[in-house]
Amino acid sequence: MKAVILAGGKGTRLKPYTTNFPKPLMPIGDRPILEIIINQLRDSGIKNIIIATGHLEELIRAFFQNGKNFGVNITYSKENYPLGTAGPLNLMRDQLKDTFLLMNGDVLSNIDLSKFIFYHKTNNDIATIALSERTVNIDFGVIEISKNNFFSKWREKPTINYLVSMGIYLFEPDALNSLPKDVFFNLPDFIMKLYEDKKKISCYIHNGYWLDIGRPEDYAEACKFFG
Repeated sequence: MKAVILAGGKGTRLKPYTTNFPKPLMPIGDRPILEIIINQLRDSGIKNIIIATGHLEELIRAFFQNGKNFGVNITYSKENYPLGTAGPLNLMRDQLKDTFLLMNGDVLSNIDLSKFIFYHKTNNDIATIALSERTVNIDFGVIEISKNNFFSKWREKPTINYLVSMGIYLFEPDALNSLPKDVFFNLPDFIMKLYEDKKKISCYIHNGYWLDIGRPEDYAEACKFFG
């Protein structure tokens, strides 16, 4: 199985750290984020990796090279202009002939990839999305009203639970038939296009650790957990 890692973004939410440094190379302890991800893939038996690059690609290539020093085989696919989070798959269609894993290059998790893959294969679906449960504490009294604007219900400082995408996916190669070519296209749009095309999509709920390193406070938390 091949894994595609999206590492071409500019990491704007982590500026100024990412002005001259790609976010996937941000250190967590003594290792870059992307090295932790690659090690997890290798330990799960996934050793063929395509890194989708863009912003500051030369630094990522210089660090990981062909992957030999990390026990994997790494190739690169560079976008010359922004293609979104799904668009880069168009540049590597000829390399994705079997089930493949797609994940963001700034996601840290203790997900068991072997179980995730087994779940996907068992369901025999065209795509599977890894999900994590999140809890939001509302610091206000939430008021519900009727259609005529009459008071209906009061919930004082409620807690809301919801499921979010972890930025980790499994796809069958046939899924690419629903991906528009040569246009900017994001993963949520890709998933919705598959759904509109009547393709079956599974969801896998991960109950362990997950962190999307998008903000300085997320980066600080990751350093505590993995550092």
